[in-house]
Amino acid sequence: MEHPHVHETHPEIVKRLKRASGHLQKVIEMIESGRPCLDVAQQLHAVEKAITQAKRTLIQDHLDHCLEETVGSLPKERRSAIDEFKDITKYL
Repeated sequence: MEHPHVHETHPEIVKRLKRASGHLQKVIEMIESGRPCLDVAQQLHAVEKAITQAKRTLIQDHLDHCLEETVGSLPKERRSAIDEFKDITKYL
């Protein structure tokens, strides 16, 4: 069996996604009970932000750890493209 792929940020990501899951369930209940669309949209926005932040954290963590492992220690002059790639992903 393959070793689990776990990073330091994974517990926080899981917590964030569980919270988003609870909010999403609330949104479903709000729609089913006929709550105003503005209220539903606000809750959906909160769910979307939570999931987006979890995704960003996961991607950044992956780049910071897995990419570094793969690339290894390169001389500074050869790292610029990798460092720039890592920086630009913050805007995903």
